[in-house]
Amino acid sequence: MEISGKTKLHELFQEYPFLLEFLVNRTPKFKMLNSAVMRNTVGKVAPLSHVAEKGGIPLDQLISEIVATVKARTGEDLVVASAEQQGAAPALSAEQARQETLKGIIRDLHDGADMASLKRRFHELIKDIEPTEIARLEQRLIAEGMPESEIKRLCDVHVQLFKDSLEKKEAPKVPAGHPVHTYMEENRAAEAITGEISDLLVRLDASPGQAADSQLQQDLTTLVGSLAEINFHYLRKENQLFPVLEQHEISGPTEVMWAIHDDIRQAMKQVRARLADRELPRDALKELLQSVNDMVYKEEQILFPMALEILTEEDWHKVRRGEEEIGYAWVTPEAEWGTEEAGPAAANSAGEINLDTGRLTPEVLNLMLTHLPIDISFVNERDEVAYYSQGKERIFPRSPGVIGRKVQNCHPTKSLDMVQKILDEFRAGSKETAEFWIQMGGRFIHIRYFAVRDAQGSYKGCLEVSQDATDIRALEGERRLLDWA
Repeated sequence: MEISGKTKLHELFQEYPFLLEFLVNRTPKFKMLNSAVMRNTVGKVAPLSHVAEKGGIPLDQLISEIVATVKARTGEDLVVASAEQQGAAPALSAEQARQETLKGIIRDLHDGADMASLKRRFHELIKDIEPTEIARLEQRLIAEGMPESEIKRLCDVHVQLFKDSLEKKEAPKVPAGHPVHTYMEENRAAEAITGEISDLLVRLDASPGQAADSQLQQDLTTLVGSLAEINFHYLRKENQLFPVLEQHEISGPTEVMWAIHDDIRQAMKQVRARLADRELPRDALKELLQSVNDMVYKEEQILFPMALEILTEEDWHKVRRGEEEIGYAWVTPEAEWGTEEAGPAAANSAGEINLDTGRLTPEVLNLMLTHLPIDISFVNERDEVAYYSQGKERIFPRSPGVIGRKVQNCHPTKSLDMVQKILDEFRAGSKETAEFWIQMGGRFIHIRYFAVRDAQGSYKGCLEVSQDATDIRALEGERRLLDWA
């Protein structure tokens, strides 16, 4: 059968009687179809375009849902008329139709539709869903204008809607040392800690004595402090995993998840502050534990399966590189996977310089150094001035003639002994830094010297950093919002 905006309800009900139940449950606006009189009058003349308008449903979405319902109940593929034939948008592919159906369910969810009714529609139309589909769904909803904050607000309800289908999937299986394996090991540790905290809350409610309460509260404070290490888990996701997913055009779901991380961090901060004040914030703590455990579920049922499906082995090596710099929560990754953990270095574009944590052209590197709000000078291991940054407003004057000159010859005689002492101590390895601060022209100038060493500890030179700290010293309170006034 061919279906279009011109198709009459009566034709559909004759061919597929079960569509009556589907439409009646679809929205209260279709309850009138329970009346045989309405079906035999309006139903015989009303095209789907009119039905969709009355129901407040986009025509292509309603057609997609009908197609999916017929397919689920009979196995039959309805033919959707061309855009020219029905004066509507071009026919959707099966995947697009499925996505439109999902988006319709989520939109109705956000509009406050009954969860039980939506679950019924979901199981009738979809029955099964892949984690990547949820990611694409959120991505498209954001692209179509639904605020990320609104998706975040109902993220837990999304998961509840899809939960039965998601739990049919097998848990991700990855070798020890793989980033996902490490994430999941951390999740098991997080679950153990949240379980202990829940048990302590029960004991606090039941403890008979003040002394017992005091000890239990102290134990609770210690456990919540340990749970706060989960921030390392979130930081690695945000700085290692999310950037690689974004290279595959998965950004909406990661933005939503990052926002939830921030909510958990804020809740953690507030709970710890109240515990430090000898309060027992039971409700806030229970909400925090629920949020942490919900995030574990979202990671293992949606994020990790999706990432494993999308990312390549080379992508995972990118994720793995740099994880140690951020740190881990409670566990140390095993080394079975990633004996090549450094992975193949990405090919650099012409003229780029490979740095430890990225690649830059000499032009961009020079621009970065000259845009820093500090003066930098570098003296090599032979005590020769090798570089200085030429910013717009230098604190101390420099000129190209200083390059290659012995640094001892660049200072007045009265300060030569101090300069030599710093260099001798740095070279000997007995000191690593030296700092001074002076008043100059009514400004407060902070001057620091750093010994520069290679990976083997060999002395490579001295870095001088000078900064006008006058305005920084005057700062008070906080500024958390952008103010360009």
